[in-house]
Amino acid sequence: MIQAVKRIAPIVLPMIAVDRRAARPLHKQIYDSFRSAIVNGSLRPGQRVPSSRVLALELGLSRFPILNAYAQLLAEGFFDSRVGAGTIVAGSLPQRATSSPPRIATRTAAGSGPRVVSRGASSLPRFERPAWSGWGAFGVGQVALDQFPLQDWSRVVSRRNRNMDITSFRYGDPLGLEALRQAVASYLRTARSLRCEADQIMIVSGSQHALEITARVLLDPGDSVWMEEPGYRFAQQIFKLNGSVLVPIPVDKEGLDVAAGIKACRKARLTFVTPSHQFPLGVTMSASRRLQLLDWASSNGSWIIEDDYDSEYRYESFPVAPLQGVDSSDRVIYIGTFSKVLFPSLRIGYVVIPPDLIHSFLAVRRAMDLSPPSFSQGVLADFIGEGHFARHIRRMKVLYRERRNALVASIDRELGSMVEVLGSEAGMHLTVALPTGARDVEIAKKAALQNVWMWPLSPSYVDDGPRPGLILGFGSASVSDIPGAFRKLRNVLIAK
Repeated sequence: MIQAVKRIAPIVLPMIAVDRRAARPLHKQIYDSFRSAIVNGSLRPGQRVPSSRVLALELGLSRFPILNAYAQLLAEGFFDSRVGAGTIVAGSLPQRATSSPPRIATRTAAGSGPRVVSRGASSLPRFERPAWSGWGAFGVGQVALDQFPLQDWSRVVSRRNRNMDITSFRYGDPLGLEALRQAVASYLRTARSLRCEADQIMIVSGSQHALEITARVLLDPGDSVWMEEPGYRFAQQIFKLNGSVLVPIPVDKEGLDVAAGIKACRKARLTFVTPSHQFPLGVTMSASRRLQLLDWASSNGSWIIEDDYDSEYRYESFPVAPLQGVDSSDRVIYIGTFSKVLFPSLRIGYVVIPPDLIHSFLAVRRAMDLSPPSFSQGVLADFIGEGHFARHIRRMKVLYRERRNALVASIDRELGSMVEVLGSEAGMHLTVALPTGARDVEIAKKAALQNVWMWPLSPSYVDDGPRPGLILGFGSASVSDIPGAFRKLRNVLIAK
């Protein structure tokens, strides 16, 4: 039988105000400091306090006033003393005595109160975790964590730990660990037909970080940005945060409508696209549209951000070549991430930077966070170099195809012609288009109460009058779980 280990909070030396010239005795000053820290919540129940010997050394005092203060605090019930645990803040204190009063955000007059100094921040919605953000069927962007080769990963981590030396603790290259950049460049050239070298790769903390750096390099406040309509709302928020003007461009069966974009705003500074598997509708940009987009960027001096977020998974054909691979004018900034192919908390992505922009990206990177963490980069470089990454991709492609098939079959069986399925040929999600007037946000909230998770389609639109629908991920739902989960969704959809 395994006994639960009772955890005791670590010792942190508190701020103790002592004035040797004051008339008040030293032990009373120490007593008052501890009592105030406990009452205002700075010290919490169960938290350890330093021994009298340690505190005496820290304050440069003898132990006697500290012992007297501790004795008083013990007598009044503020401290407990336990064998083997030292002295701790008493766990029996009432909650009201150990927590700060709630902070009430009020504004007494127009313009009063603190001012948030941030480009575009006021245009972002207040952060609230969506009701549909749980893990499981049919969460968007979720992977089959139970199928991850954890033993292989753990062996690489352990070996890296054993072989660390003092250089591992220094600041790293602002572009990222060279071994990982070499591995990423080799993979992209071979598997994705990109034109790139390791010195064009910048390692970042996921695609959002990549977008933030790119926006800071390329955009000034007020610059116009083409956005796919509907599109990836987290990208929309990054551009809003940087003060950009979003220009929604419709997406049809061939992808972004370049002609409509030119008509709406020819001189846009850049466009954000997901051409291999458009998010959220799942269409693949046609060759004609790709060439039109590249020609527009080259002739207009504009830029293209290509987010290739789940291009490894294509079920009816070979992966589609990215825009970057056929860009002869170096106008494409290519973004990729390992979150969708390994696991989300890894927080490693990459940017392929056109040669002329490398110094600008480095300047912004140094101003933002100096360099990415080295250890996880080294682990990932070894994981790729030893072939684990490629094997995992092959296994997941088979698995996700099975899960995609199970979800499509469930939709056809339960709903038939009531809905339209979009974008099921690739990636880790598909979209179900609902009849006009359907309230997809309410449907997603009600489904979440049944432990069925999905994103509503309508928040992906910039303009009013969005098309209702549901974005269903199938990465984290097993084949056996999908039919039952979809029946729950069906019951929500047909409920009066």
